[in-house]
Amino acid sequence: MIETSFAELEQRLGVSRRTFLKFCTGVAASLGLSTQQAMAMAEAVATHKQRPPVIWLHGQECTGPTESLLRSEQPTLDHLILDLISLDYHQTLDAGAGHHVEHIKAEAMKANKGKYLLVIEGSIPTKDGGIYCKVGGQTMLDATTEAAEHAAAIVAIGSCASWGGVPSGGSNPTGAVGAQAVLPDKTVLNIPGCPPNPSNFLATILYFVTYGKLPELDNKNRPKFAFGRLIHENCERRPHFDAGRFALEFGDEGHKKGYCLYKLGCKGPETYNNCPAIEFNNLGGGVWPIGVGHPCFGCSEDGVGFNKPLFSLADVKTHTPPNAFPLIEDRGQKSSGASAGAAALAGVAVGAAVGASAMAAKKVKEQDTGGDSNEA
Repeated sequence: MIETSFAELEQRLGVSRRTFLKFCTGVAASLGLSTQQAMAMAEAVATHKQRPPVIWLHGQECTGPTESLLRSEQPTLDHLILDLISLDYHQTLDAGAGHHVEHIKAEAMKANKGKYLLVIEGSIPTKDGGIYCKVGGQTMLDATTEAAEHAAAIVAIGSCASWGGVPSGGSNPTGAVGAQAVLPDKTVLNIPGCPPNPSNFLATILYFVTYGKLPELDNKNRPKFAFGRLIHENCERRPHFDAGRFALEFGDEGHKKGYCLYKLGCKGPETYNNCPAIEFNNLGGGVWPIGVGHPCFGCSEDGVGFNKPLFSLADVKTHTPPNAFPLIEDRGQKSSGASAGAAALAGVAVGAAVGASAMAAKKVKEQDTGGDSNEA
């Protein structure tokens, strides 16, 4: 039965079984799942006859999450997404328009109560009743609350849908907020980023298809497999940070040598995401913001991206380096002898301190026992 299903899958997707299993293994690894669970994921996709219906709403945003999704290859992520789910309504990808597609959305939600997945892209304006974003005569605010009522799960994709993003910055004239703020009584899984890495979205969907539930979430309702570690922890420039080697200006010697971008306002030390591990565009070779020489601006972190100036130093969650590091050109070999001498003196001082501590401890012990101690 499984073999037949895999054969049908190859025909549907236009990829070999080996390629598909490799893909599922990679997704499972990113989720922290075993090889056995990767096979369960592959079988769930191969034998899944009833694809979960998806209602995908667009609010205030640039359509970046959808665009990044369509341009990915793992293999052709858009192909797999369309095979895994039944995309019943998507305001960007719908072939139809007008009242016809709005009717399809209403019928899909009615026929699949408690079964469909709601995906929200873009922030939701709340000021003046939400009139600043309407589709088909319905405000995004009303469309969201209506679709969320009978959804099996709700996913906010992108920083705008997660926290409000760009539309909520500054004076926020439209009262833009993220989906969770509009749906306080619902669990909204957030996949922030500007745009978010499509691999994180796909892994979440595969997990949902396989196990019928959402993956483990952190305290901001982000999937832990993707947002459980600081960018700073896995950054390829972290050794430079620990050694005190920083780029101080764009194009300076440190920048050319790939030194840490902390002094240029990199927000990696306070931003949770797996960008260093999976990068972007499936190209490898360091293709992600920090990898190509630009500081992280914390797009996936609420209160950092779009709110904190790029030139502001990050709030380091681990430890903060001193601001008094000498300039790169001032760190020559001329000070090596002095440094060695200082190190030797420090070694002598430490040795003396340790010896004095040991003698003091011995005297205390002799006083407590009332005489000399012959113990080893």
